[in-house]
Amino acid sequence: MPTRTSEAVRVAVLADSDTRWKWGALTARRIAPSTAVELSGFLLRGRATPTPRQLAEVGVQADAMREVTGNEFLRAVKDGAYDVVVLALVGGGVQAMLHGLAALGLTRRPVVVTGYVGVVYEKLADGLLLRHGADVVLANSRHDADRFRAVYEGVGADASAVTEAALPFLGGAPYRPEEGRDTVVFAAQPSVPDSRADRAYLLRRLVEHARLHPRREVLLKLRSKPGEHTTHLEELPYQKLADRLPGGLPSNFRLVYGNMGEVLDRTDLLVTVSSTAALESLHRRIPTAVLSDLGVREVLGNHHFLGSGLLTSWDRLDGGHRPEPDAEWLARQGVAAEGSYESAFDEARARVAKLLLGDGPGPIAPYYTPSTAPGYLPNILARHHLAPDGTPLPGAAPKAEVTGLRRVVRDAIREAARGAYRHGVQRVAPVIRRMGEL
Repeated sequence: MPTRTSEAVRVAVLADSDTRWKWGALTARRIAPSTAVELSGFLLRGRATPTPRQLAEVGVQADAMREVTGNEFLRAVKDGAYDVVVLALVGGGVQAMLHGLAALGLTRRPVVVTGYVGVVYEKLADGLLLRHGADVVLANSRHDADRFRAVYEGVGADASAVTEAALPFLGGAPYRPEEGRDTVVFAAQPSVPDSRADRAYLLRRLVEHARLHPRREVLLKLRSKPGEHTTHLEELPYQKLADRLPGGLPSNFRLVYGNMGEVLDRTDLLVTVSSTAALESLHRRIPTAVLSDLGVREVLGNHHFLGSGLLTSWDRLDGGHRPEPDAEWLARQGVAAEGSYESAFDEARARVAKLLLGDGPGPIAPYYTPSTAPGYLPNILARHHLAPDGTPLPGAAPKAEVTGLRRVVRDAIREAARGAYRHGVQRVAPVIRRMGEL
């Protein structure tokens, strides 16, 4: 594989959802040590593989894009002479691909980069150790970088891969109030909260807020349409709860989709439980509120905002309260920092460039191996059809690319299977759960 620091850098991004594709593709362009990037997108086949509509909504294009299994991706890397590979996956997927890449035995391998799509509020140790072995583990803030290093050093693992950066999709025009515009946006999350009662409560309070302020536009920003999945499962879509709301919806209340950045362009107050959208909003200095109505709890993720000055309730928002963010907290989170955002990726870019020089990066050495985690690692690899040594399991090696009618039939069967899975998640599972509560 040639060293490319002045010509186009060849980057492969493997993502398992629409949100992670956005993060991975934007990260690839920001950390590449060249303004010329040849970006190949790979979508990992699974329950959350994004639909064409979701990809269009994300709005990040690749020079080439295809859906693959883990083993098909590994073969593509072996044949593709990529300079950089960005693994935009859940932790288990990252770990499997690291072992799979190591097992390829490439004379010169690509630089491997991974990280997190947004706020890291759960499974910190588990997620980080599953990402160990990548050449660059991106932290979205100084706060996260310190936490990441502490986890690695705490188990005696090399922490040098941890690299401070920022969320790649922050940006947009700074907030400017407009005369006659008064728009409140609630940024919904697919799995937070997860109970019907809590989600119904949030929807009811949002609708009541719209009724209390009839001249205010109140928007419920949704991540996906019924039948689609994103990074997390959504068993109880707000759309269905809204359809059953007694009394209907007020005229100044709407459900909206689309790119979050475009929605924020017309937002005067962003309200959420713990969505990463809060960081996007804060970066643009849009008034932002994090709800405490359901408690401040780790399971909700709003504990991440302790000390931010943003925690408040619907009662206070109904009365006109607008939280004031704490400047020191913002600085630690890497948002709203004057003049420093564009340089936030300098360290990562320099690290990637250094690794591309000379003989390239050394052997991939994850913390988890068949000897350090014999009761954990094999199961993770097996989910991606890899043996404990990272090679394909018998019968899992990718075959020649299917074309023509066979491909059309295969894709139709896969989409039908996904539809059945989504139906089970969003219709059957909630019914079974309610029956179990009787």
